Amino acid sequence: MAELPNRQETLSLDTFMRGLWEENPVFVMLLGMCPVLAVTNTTINALAMGLATTFVLVCSSLLVSLLRDWIPKQVRIASYIVIIATFVTMVDYGIQAISLELYAALGAFIQLIVANCVILGRAEAYASKQRLHTTLVNSLGMGAGFTLALLSLGTVREVLGSGTLLGIPVFPADFQPWVVMILPPGGFFVLGAWLLLFNWLRLRKEHKARAQLEVSAHAS
Repeated sequence: MAELPNRQETLSLDTFMRGLWEENPVFVMLLGMCPVLAVTNTTINALAMGLATTFVLVCSSLLVSLLRDWIPKQVRIASYIVIIATFVTMVDYGIQAISLELYAALGAFIQLIVANCVILGRAEAYASKQRLHTTLVNSLGMGAGFTLALLSLGTVREVLGSGTLLGIPVFPADFQPWVVMILPPGGFFVLGAWLLLFNWLRLRKEHKARAQLEVSAHAS
């Protein structure tokens, strides 16, 4: 994760958009790989894990930002983990109350949100240094980026592996599902394909930016 300066950031659209593109937790920083690969065999599972992680990320970041001047530096990591674990417990009981089937599908990965590097990393690198409103916007962007990444994998794996989307058939009855897509190797295949696409788009954008700079330099 990029090291952020110890100065207050000015709130802007980039504060939110960084989590979707430049600092996407999955496609750029490769964080939180366990849930990304383990629970994205269906779109519903991917969406549920993304929203659960976003809730914990936003709430814990806000509390860390609010208490940043009160938490001693010597125990800051332990304090962050306690804060994160509190919201993970809330999510854990909330999912159990909403759907036991979904809770069983997500399994231990709900509790493992405590150890998600995306959340702890944002608490340490951003929330502990920034004001409440910028922390809110930035954490929402990071959560949206993480959820988008999970949905990208979950949608492809469900459509190709089961022939359905959100449980609704999308192919003719004679379609033969690619069973490998809903198995663990399928997660690696789809993740690799998305990483190739994401990096190609990033390199293309950088190439265009360099070309424009060269044109501007020659014109001047």
